[in-house]
Parts: sequence; C-alpha cells; structure tokens
Amino acid sequence: MLYPMSPKVVELKRKLESFMDRHIYPNEERFYREAEELGPWKVYPVVEELKPLARAEGLWNLFLPESSHGAGLTNLEYAPLCEVMGRSHLAPEVFNCSAPDTGNMEVLERYGTKEDKERWLKPLLAGEIRSCFAMTEPAVASSDATNIESSIVRDGDHYVINGRKWYTTNATDPRCKICIFMGKTDPDNPDRHKQQSMILVPMDTSGIEVKRPLPVFGFYGVPDRASEVVFTNVRVPKENMLLGEGRGFEIAQGPPRPRPHPPLHAPDWPCRAHAGKDVPPRAQPRRLRQAGLRANGDAGAHRGSPHHDQTGPAADAQRRLRHGHGRQQGRKERDRDDQGRRAQHGLPGHRLGDPGPWRRRHLERFRPDAGLCHRTFAAPR
Repeated sequence: MLYPMSPKVVELKRKLESFMDRHIYPNEERFYREAEELGPWKVYPVVEELKPLARAEGLWNLFLPESSHGAGLTNLEYAPLCEVMGRSHLAPEVFNCSAPDTGNMEVLERYGTKEDKERWLKPLLAGEIRSCFAMTEPAVASSDATNIESSIVRDGDHYVINGRKWYTTNATDPRCKICIFMGKTDPDNPDRHKQQSMILVPMDTSGIEVKRPLPVFGFYGVPDRASEVVFTNVRVPKENMLLGEGRGFEIAQGPPRPRPHPPLHAPDWPCRAHAGKDVPPRAQPRRLRQAGLRANGDAGAHRGSPHHDQTGPAADAQRRLRHGHGRQQGRKERDRDDQGRRAQHGLPGHRLGDPGPWRRRHLERFRPDAGLCHRTFAAPR
C-alpha cells in the first residue's frame, strides 16, 4: 500500500480475507459450473447461500459512504477492500458490493425521493433485488456519453423512452427490477453536457425487451450478465426523473460515480494472479488453473527450467498453459526466443524490427492472393 490503512480498514480487510479463504475460494468452481449450466437468465444458488453469511459477519454494503446504511468508508479506505473482493468473480455480489448495483444505490441514496428509496433502495441494500444501468449504445461511440442517441421525451405527466442499449449488466438477471436509463431530453442544447438526463425505469414496464446476453472479450456473458436491451415507447411517470432534466452528466460525474469497484468488466487476470499466490491450487477456480497461474510460482520462473529450450508448436502451447501466458504473450515470447536462437547461430532474422518467423508465416498465410482458407507457410528467410 502507498498509504497506511486505518485500524478499521485493517480489521475489515482481515475479516474479508478470512471470509474469502473459508467461503469464496472453495466455492468458485461451483459458481462457474452453475453459471455455465444455468446461463445468464437464472439465479445462482451458491450466491444466495453465501449472502447471509457475509451479512452476519458485518461484511455487507461496504461500498456506501456517508450513509447510515454502509460502512462509511472513504475512497482511500474502500480501495484495498476492493482489491480483495476483486480476486474472485463470486465475491462482489456476495458482499452486496457488485457493479452496477453499487453505483445505482449511491445515486438513489443521494438523489432519489423518499418513495424511490423505499421502493428501490431498501430492497437493493438488502440484496433482495438487482438493478441495471443503461447508457452504452451499439450505434455510437458511447465511451463519450455525449454521443448517445436514445430519447426521453416529455408527454404530459409521463416520459416516453426509446433507444437500444447494450452491455447493460444485470438485465438478464430475473431479480433485476429497476433500471437507471440515460438518454437525451434536450438534444438541441448547445451545451452537450446538459442534453442528457437519467430516469428510473421499472424493468416490468411495457416496451422493454431484453434481447440477449452479450459475449465479453469472446467469452459468454456469464457471470457478468452483459445484455442488449431495447426500449420501445416505454412510458414512465414524470416523478421518475432523477434530479431534473439535463442533469444526467451531473449525476454521472458527481460524488457517487467515481467510487472504486471490484474489477468486474475489465480483464482481471493481474488481480487473479495476485490472488493465486495466496490460494491453494485446489481452491483456485477452473479458469485460473487452466490458465496456468500457479499458487506459489512466478510466471517468469520457467526461464531456467528444462522446458524452456523446447521448440515446436506443441511445446509452445504446453509452455503457455503451464506458465499462464495468454495467446499474445506466448506469441511474443516465441518470436523473441526464436530470434535469440537465430542470433546465437549467426542466422538472419534477428535484427530489431524483424517480424520474426511466426509473424512472417502468419502474414504469408493471409496474404491477399492466398485466400483465408488456403494455408500456406513461407520458408524462413
């Protein structure tokens, strides 16, 4: 840690790590198995079994600051707890600290009416329901949220919502009951950051269709539950508008949203590799074991092993699996090793910037005149 932890955080972290050792790591394999067997449209029993245990030990709603409902931690205090929870896909929801519920609960706590808090915040804090946040759209570059095109149009005492969203996490979960929807109420406003608004949309409202779960980096969308959702003439009461029209960015960039979260959407291998040093191999989830991240090893320790000088596609594949190399990392190392051997024997192909034998074969295979289905390999030059 760059900064010393307070005694309160030290104690919470100790309790978290103990809970992870006793309940999270031993159940990860079951969690992934249930996710694969039940799919993104079902509730996973292991999660519901562990929630009461976490709550009984006081490890519940740790994310919520400045509130009687949470632990009252600052960002600096909450960050090391996120690091611990982020070691497992199973952990965040067990502690009721998983996105997007955490951000949505913070928004409701700060900007929701008394009725909103009673209807939505209370069951969310209890872990009885889940929520989703609909902002990203397939038709535009939504990393810049000023580009979003979904509309929120006032019609008497209601707002009419239209738009197509995707990567709307949790939408396929049967417990997902409320959505915070971001769209444009004033698309002609010269201030682009005052065109958008946020509004509460109950998921059982007519006109909402959860189309499908989405793959994430080529993986099936579980347990993340990333989803594509279509809103067609969805009508909600005007009281569902949060904070007021044109204040969507104010909410999104306000105090609640910059809160840290356990890594859910980003690639989490560094975090899991860190966890792997402290977790017995038998307790590691299948994906972690298959990736070859050893419990007490170093990904670079193989360089002095007898396997390091073995060559050929089979040896390369085995080495990557044994020592946790991703596909791209393995290719880079293979090229580097190959070029090193060529330099040792005075052969061409080792100069800086040379694509290396593997890359040359790859380029030759997919050259324009070869066709994608015709496999050809050029001889090493």
